[in-house]
This record gives sequence, structure tokens and C-alpha cells, in this order.
Amino acid sequence: MENEIGTIIVDQAVKLHQALGPGLLESVYEAILARKLQQAGLEVKRQVPVPIVYDELSFDEGFRADLILNGKVIVELKSVEKLHPSHKKQLLTYLKLTGMKLGYVLNFGEELMKQGIVRTINGTI
Repeated sequence: MENEIGTIIVDQAVKLHQALGPGLLESVYEAILARKLQQAGLEVKRQVPVPIVYDELSFDEGFRADLILNGKVIVELKSVEKLHPSHKKQLLTYLKLTGMKLGYVLNFGEELMKQGIVRTINGTI
């Protein structure tokens, strides 16, 4: 299931990047990609709080996943010249905190979208 969702995400991200190119604000890509993923039949939630549970206490402060698809895949969007290793670490942390297994960092700032796609797995799928 997650891999099929991932295929749709990558396909829509590439189409969006080809149409608009790099350099727009992250929020623009997020709004358009969310709509295109909904049109592709996925359930899309935007800016979802990712709670931290520590010592039986839950905290909602600080973390928000850009997109969660079908309650199974997290997508973090960036619009930067180059991804930093911390972007992948952030996504992996979100996956661990939510118990989800698959996520993507999509950097719309790259000249070619395929250079800006990072697939991250928490455990095995």
C-alpha cells in the first residue's frame, strides 16, 4: 500500500516541478501538490501535528508534518538549493514518532525533481 502511494507522490511531484519549475515558496508547492494528490484519489492531511510522547506525557508543540497521505506516508516539502542531511533526519524522526513506515522529502528547489526526492523508510515495508 505505501509503495503504491509513493509512486503517486513521485509522479505528481515530477509533473508539478516540470510545470512550475524551481524557486517558488514551499507553501505554493504544498497547496498544489495536496490538491493534485487528492485528485489522484488519496486522502491528504496538511500541516499535521506530530506529537512527542515522553515519560507518558504527550506534547504537540513544535512538529508538523507537511502532508500525510492515507494515514500511511509522510511527505516533507522543501524549496531550497540543496537538501541538508538534517532534512532526512527530521523525516525519520516524524516516521518514528508516528509509527509510520514510509516518507519522502521533496525538494522543489532542485533544477531536476529527481535530484530532490529522498525516500526514507522506518523499519521495513
